[in-house]
Amino acid sequence: MEKVAIFVDVQNIYYTTKQHYQSNFDYNQFWAQATQNRDVVLANAYAISSQDPKQRQFHHILRGIGFNVQLKPFIQRQDGSAKGDWDVGICLDVYEAASTVDRVILLSGDGDFELLVKRVQQRFGVNVEIYSVRALTAQGLIEACDVYTPISSELLLERR
Repeated sequence: MEKVAIFVDVQNIYYTTKQHYQSNFDYNQFWAQATQNRDVVLANAYAISSQDPKQRQFHHILRGIGFNVQLKPFIQRQDGSAKGDWDVGICLDVYEAASTVDRVILLSGDGDFELLVKRVQQRFGVNVEIYSVRALTAQGLIEACDVYTPISSELLLERR
């Protein structure tokens, strides 16, 4: 079986599916699709820590699916700006895992990951698969990966 490592940029997936589809991503459906006939060596979901009960419940659901939930505090700066992204942490974890798997699956449309995708392909010969909202994904990221899967209706939760 193909060995895979999965990395989810939770904030990117949340905001892009909300913006484009006015819906939420279906992590259970994704897991069923992406892990079929594959050996999941590692599955990390990167999110912002929160005291909000709904957010905490969401993190618990991700753990129940099979993800290791990595949490980082949301930082509010004195000038009013805020920071809460996981780009560097995701890059480090992907790079460290790439030599141990056949395929890296990255859920993000962030063009900052294009260099990472190219580097792990070249350095480790690993295949990289990207899931994201096509209309909100950097073209360079799509072109760099080996397999691109656009998030569409079958990977969304039904609106209630």
